[in-house]
Amino acid sequence: MKDFYRRNLPHIQKFNAAYFVTYRSGGLFLPPRARSIALKHCLFENGKRIELYAAVIMPNHVHLLFAPLEGDQAEPFSLAVIMKSIKGISARNINKLLGRRGQLWQDESFDRIMRAAEFDFKKNYILSNPIDAGLCSRPEEYRWLWVQPAQAGVSVPHELR
Repeated sequence: MKDFYRRNLPHIQKFNAAYFVTYRSGGLFLPPRARSIALKHCLFENGKRIELYAAVIMPNHVHLLFAPLEGDQAEPFSLAVIMKSIKGISARNINKLLGRRGQLWQDESFDRIMRAAEFDFKKNYILSNPIDAGLCSRPEEYRWLWVQPAQAGVSVPHELR
């Protein structure tokens, strides 16, 4: 299955693919409790709509590495459905926490289908993002970084090769 949809940016979907997705807050700095909420909602989708390989919640953006799971129709969940769920519910809860209203996340997410050769690079990019931003010295020190335990020392998942 290869599917194409367009909002402002084109989004291409492919059956049995992993995706690297980035989305930004609309200029808002996310305090620690807000980052915890965002990570909680990413992890909530793990095993439901996505197989999450890695995630990092930075003060003003999020990076995810995941593969969509199949729904009841034996078709993978669409990126639009996945991102609406993650971004919509987390925005509502973060806005409630911060006592604000309105849009939290930018409308668009930037997504890229991962080739086998890119998977480890993007996983390592996620791991190094908080270090490069000066937020920690080692990945395990950053509270809002999650890597699937099976991926901690493993390369491309077998099903994506």
